[in-house]
Amino acid sequence: MSIQPRHVEYMDGDQPLEGYLAVDDDWGARRPVVLVAHAIRGRTGFECAKAEALARLGYAGFALDVYGKGRVTDDNAAGKPWMQALLEDRAALQRRLRLGLEAAMAQPEVDAARIAAIGFCFGGLCVLDLARCEERVAGVASFHGLLDPPGDLSPRSIGAKVLVMHGWDDPLAPPESVLRLARELSDAGADWQLHAFGHVQHAFTNPAAASPASGLLYDAAADRRAWRLLQDFLAELFP
Repeated sequence: MSIQPRHVEYMDGDQPLEGYLAVDDDWGARRPVVLVAHAIRGRTGFECAKAEALARLGYAGFALDVYGKGRVTDDNAAGKPWMQALLEDRAALQRRLRLGLEAAMAQPEVDAARIAAIGFCFGGLCVLDLARCEERVAGVASFHGLLDPPGDLSPRSIGAKVLVMHGWDDPLAPPESVLRLARELSDAGADWQLHAFGHVQHAFTNPAAASPASGLLYDAAADRRAWRLLQDFLAELFP
């Protein structure tokens, strides 16, 4: 097994964006692509490692960039203005998600007819927006995602399958937001499933999350269970 990563530059107008593609050379043929949407800090090593883990499973992992090339930080407070700007302009966020999708589809290792997306924290919101706006995506999986809907949400159908993995004690996505999302997905006719982990907080997949007073805490059991759920979900999407 030989994982071959490379950076892929693409543009949003004058703004360069830089994705990270990981594939296993031993697979040879074109393969489904799984986009990885990043958390508040930008496309960090965490998301790139998830792309590589997906490559080891036989997919092409493509870590998206919605902030802009070089906009990466190790501090949540520094990333917050970049995230907030896109939360306040969901049309711009959805445009950048589509651009990343198209950049991934253009790679020679990718089967452009088989596309999924996963996301963490802010990235969980991103992949839910992909399900809302992009018919080419077969399925999306949100890990401890933000669940706030777009302000212009109107009745629409959602063809993508949706997997939501949620820490029930996540202060950034309280129970009422979970129920609101469930109603939206049901009304949209989506094939959806929700897995809520009891006594689990936000950022439960990130070993660096260690601030229980702020509601951010790694949980090894939830992390392991969620990754297993993802593998089953992807196997169902791409048998």
